[in-house]
Formats: sequence, C-alpha cells, structure tokens
Amino acid sequence: MILLRAAQALLMQHEDIIQGLMQPVAQISPKYFYDQLGSKLFEAITNQPEYYPTRTERILLEQRAEDIKRAIGTTHTVIEPGAGNGEKAQILCDILKPQCFVGVDISAEILQEGVARLRHADPNLDARAVIADLTSRVQLPDEIPRERRLVFYPGSSIGNFDPPQALEWLRQARAWIDSSGGLLIGIDLPKEVDVLEAAYDDADGITARFNRNILSHVNRLIGSDFDPSEWSHQAFFNPVASRIEMHLQADTSQSVHWAGGGRDFVCGERIHTENSYKYPLQVFAGMLRQAGFARVQSWTDERGWYALLYAQP
Repeated sequence: MILLRAAQALLMQHEDIIQGLMQPVAQISPKYFYDQLGSKLFEAITNQPEYYPTRTERILLEQRAEDIKRAIGTTHTVIEPGAGNGEKAQILCDILKPQCFVGVDISAEILQEGVARLRHADPNLDARAVIADLTSRVQLPDEIPRERRLVFYPGSSIGNFDPPQALEWLRQARAWIDSSGGLLIGIDLPKEVDVLEAAYDDADGITARFNRNILSHVNRLIGSDFDPSEWSHQAFFNPVASRIEMHLQADTSQSVHWAGGGRDFVCGERIHTENSYKYPLQVFAGMLRQAGFARVQSWTDERGWYALLYAQP
C-alpha cells in the first residue's frame, strides 16, 4: 500500500510538472526548488546581505520575544509548515517551551536533519517530521492533541501563493486549531523596488543558481533534458500585482524533451518559477479575518519592512 501511494504521488508530480511546462507561458511550481541542493542554496540565500527577510524576522522574534510569549500564552504543540532546517523553530521553541513540535516540509532530508537538531537541543521535546506538499491538504498525526496548538509560518512563505491560494491555505491553518490555538505568521511588507529586487538577485549569484537548479531537479523527476546553463535568472517587481516575480529566460532557441513529449522554446522565452507577494499589513489582516481568525495583532521592525502577525479564532 505504501509503495502504491508513493507511485501515485510520483505520477501526480510528473503530470503536474508537464502540465505547467505546456502552459502558454511555461511555469514550474516553486515547490520543485527544494531538492537537496536547492534547500542548501536557499539556506545560503538567507545569509546574503541583500536578503533582508530572514535576518529581519529573526531580529523581530528576538526583540519582541516577551510580547509574543505574553500574547500566545501556554502552547502544547508548535506546527511549522515549510520547517526546512528548523532554525526559526528553535528560536520560537526557546521562547514558548512547547511539549511537541511538528515540522512539515516537502524536502525530507533537510526536514529530518532539522527535527534531529531540535531533539538534540531539547531531549524533552517531542519533535516530529511530516513529509508533505503544502500545496495539498496536509494530514497531521492523529495523536497530536488539538488543544493549545500554534501554527508557525515564518519566512513570508505565504507570499509564494497567489492571493486566492493564500486565503485557502489560511483556512487550512484555521482548521488545524481549535479555539485555544493560534497562528503566528510572517509577511514581507511593500518597500522600495531596488531593495526588493536586490533581495531576489544577489550580487554573488546564489539566487540565480537556486533558480536554475530547478531545471536539474525537473530533469530527474520527469526525465527531461533541460540544460540549465542555457537559461538566465530574471527577477523583477510587478507593481500591479505587488509581487516579485522570478523567471528563467532561454538564452538560445532550444528543444526540450521528456518521455512522451517535449516543447520548443525560442530565445528570450521565459519559464515562470516563483511569485513573492508583498502585502500591506491591513490587507493581510483582512485576509486572516476572511479565513476565520477573529483577533489579529502584529509587530513590525523599526523600518516597517516586515511584520509578524498573531491571529486567533
């Protein structure tokens, strides 16, 4: 049964990627960034001087730790979707001292390393890994009590979803908790375009490597023959949609093949790989209320670049 489910998941993955590549404007979901190399490259991106979100959020968590602890109160379980290496969870667990931590991520190896790190830091913490795709419905372990759950979604990752998808995700987070729980979520706020674009196109080219690596991952997943060296990283702010867009642009006209099909790309044609929406604080607070959270409070950094919001039913 397990092998059957795994085979079905691979088939769905295969179909999902090809369907995206065959759109009028080709696209690849950003969830396919995170193979082993992609996860390590993203970790390197967060340490680049241009990439302010991770650094700003960490400082905000540390500076407002007492306020956050007072607002949230006693927490039994911290649930972190997109937990990655567990670095931010470590900060929050040090603040809240939960009994249980559940990390959810599509990148199994990185997640398991992060959960192991949390267990080592606190042997009394019941730390668990759930390998799952956040773009689908996620089933949490049945034995985790529903009372006093906190869903922790840092890193402005909610910005990778289009607004209707983001609202649906927030509704799923609401379904994970009862009236005693809450959601602590980070969002990137609108700011100067040059600051935004530099964050997604660092001078060392780490983000460019990260973006091109998605083609190598796709090659392994569907047996395609993309040559990543023939594609250039593009990142720019779309002011109408209030989002950073990342694309890969073909440097030459080329044909890409996979089992049962393929596609021709002309020089200059793009594959859309990621969006990162920048929400005004009040707009996002309104989305939280639409999703079923009645009470919302927030903290921002001194520059007003980033916000943490705590939402309760």
